[in-house]
Amino acid sequence: MSDISGLQIFKYLPAAKKEEHSNCKECGCPTCMAYALKLAKKQLSIDLCPYMPESLKSQLLDAIKVPQKTVEISGLKVGGENVMFRHEKTFVNPTALTVILDTDKSDWQEQLRRLENFEIKRVNDIFKIDLVIIKGNTSVNSGKLNVIKFSDFEKLPLTRIKDNNFNETKSILLNSRTKAIKEKDEKFSDPVCVYMKSAIKKEELCARASYYICKYANMLVFENFDEALFSTLMTLRQNIFTDPQKPMQVEPKVYKFNNPDENSLIFMTTNFALTFFAVANELESLKESSYLIVTPADGMSVLTAWSAEKFTAKMAVKTIKKYELDRKVKNRNIIIPGLLEHMKPELEEELRANNLDFNIVIGTVDAYKIQDFVKNLKSAK
Repeated sequence: MSDISGLQIFKYLPAAKKEEHSNCKECGCPTCMAYALKLAKKQLSIDLCPYMPESLKSQLLDAIKVPQKTVEISGLKVGGENVMFRHEKTFVNPTALTVILDTDKSDWQEQLRRLENFEIKRVNDIFKIDLVIIKGNTSVNSGKLNVIKFSDFEKLPLTRIKDNNFNETKSILLNSRTKAIKEKDEKFSDPVCVYMKSAIKKEELCARASYYICKYANMLVFENFDEALFSTLMTLRQNIFTDPQKPMQVEPKVYKFNNPDENSLIFMTTNFALTFFAVANELESLKESSYLIVTPADGMSVLTAWSAEKFTAKMAVKTIKKYELDRKVKNRNIIIPGLLEHMKPELEEELRANNLDFNIVIGTVDAYKIQDFVKNLKSAK
């Protein structure tokens, strides 16, 4: 059952029905409506009202049930999901990507080294292996990894699936999440762990794991470790487990590409993550060095930020001044996105008002055209 609103709760209380004990204050609230609103936010107990009908109590008890339990392993949280689809609210705890390290194998120390050294950065987040499950007779101490003995791991309250058949695994995952979320069936409330089949091609392994991340594994356990596979899965997982109500954004600052100096190119954009990485990838591939001024814009894209007044001439110039770019470069041309061509007069006026002698150059609308734009810029000099 979905959450019950304060108004829905109020309809059952004495004040709504104009019954005896209306707004009696025995619950500690001044009115039945105030109590109903606090109940809806789960800020008060249902036991505080002695006049609440049993039918409402039953609905509220059902509403406050935890659909899926959260299991914590040395700070790693698994499960705790309460929706079928992230756009309903958001997914909570990213699918844990774990590896079994068998210390009875001859190459276990080399695999341990690879696990310890694995690290990728995606949109201001640094990802490492979530958990290493130690199997074998040799104990492992690693200050870089979250480790657990296989025997201890087997004791955790998890629903375990061996991925021998994709269709069977898919059906179990879908059924488990449906039962847990929609029916709040406590028999399906444990987080679901899938042991990935290792004796298949890497491409199929990646495809299966990708599906299970989307629907609805809380943990994936791999017998073998592959850097490329885990990088792919972590990138996908980050996209799935972001809050859809919060734009992905990067830190507003001046970024450097290819060891820039005082004569390097200067670009400008907003801190919307997708825009930033599209531009950054192009700047990294240039032969020329460059600076990229990233302005704070609440993670909005260029045109959206401008229309919402999150990208303004004052904000852009403020960012330039904050990082003292005028002292670091002799180049006096700042290249802005083509979508902001209409802002050129306003930007130049604000620059002059702040005693900055930069010129505004209109860049490309699409990031992939930056390389051709730079070539044309050089040939025009």
